[in-house]
Amino acid sequence: MPRAVVCRELGPPETLRLERFASAPLASGQVRVAIHAAGINFPDILMAAGEYQLKPELPFIPGMEAAGEVIEVGGAANGVAVGDRVIVKLRHGGYADEAVVTPSQLTPLPSTFDYAEGATFLAAHGTAYHALVDRGQVQRGEVLLVHGAGGGVGLAAVEIGKLLGATVIAAASSEEKLAVAQARGADHLVLYGREPFRDVVKRITDGRGVDVVYDPVGGEVFEQSLRCIAWGARVLVIGFTGGIGLARTNLLLIKGASVLGVRAGEAARKNPALGVARIKALGEWAETGKIRPNISHRLPLEDYAKAMRLLMDRKAIGRVALMTR
Repeated sequence: MPRAVVCRELGPPETLRLERFASAPLASGQVRVAIHAAGINFPDILMAAGEYQLKPELPFIPGMEAAGEVIEVGGAANGVAVGDRVIVKLRHGGYADEAVVTPSQLTPLPSTFDYAEGATFLAAHGTAYHALVDRGQVQRGEVLLVHGAGGGVGLAAVEIGKLLGATVIAAASSEEKLAVAQARGADHLVLYGREPFRDVVKRITDGRGVDVVYDPVGGEVFEQSLRCIAWGARVLVIGFTGGIGLARTNLLLIKGASVLGVRAGEAARKNPALGVARIKALGEWAETGKIRPNISHRLPLEDYAKAMRLLMDRKAIGRVALMTR
């Protein structure tokens, strides 16, 4: 019988349980995927704690992205065949040995990726793409400040920012994280704690400030970012791993700046064409070796709590993957 990590009560990762379950028969139009790897994302942690905007009915299986092999295809499930290597797009359900989905939830695994890379690709890189292309509209020659550049969504923004022709300033909490960001294309490196990052950014830009801020951290980072932006800057709100920041609206007015919320998944649900274009571009970049997830940890499914804690404790560099096979 396949296994799954199940949330039966809201709380920290340690309240989740690894359980066996019976495989359900496929309905018409459904596909069964043997999951080889699942990606760990902050929304999984928040959802299990009851702190995310999506609140599934209990019990549920966390995990918004996975990768594996199609092992069964129901009638009317067109365009999918047994043996296909695929990325699985979910809202939850990825921390398991198998998942039953529809063909619309699948996208081909890039030939350059293994399963762990496929399972840690679309959430982070999709967020970065939507933020920088759809929302921020980053232009060649602009200066992009990426906060949390050692994390999954941060490293993805470093890679995509360089592909778009921006000068990338990467800010992170350790030299090790900055070294990875530099290897992924960052032009300038800022170590939190060494000196106020706004001072470093002003020095790098000769006092002009940055055109785009990519902020998955929030809190004080968001507030101080408003003090090192250029005229007409776009501040992209990705998440709040450091708390919810407060906008100094006078600084936004003075700089003619904009604050833009980024919800990549919801944007694609409301406008499917955005999602199609995003996956096409990301797939092409992946096939040509221009982008690739950085996975610092690959752990077995039974170590789900440890894997989730790596993100919570800021010990991951890039992504963490749960391996089922």
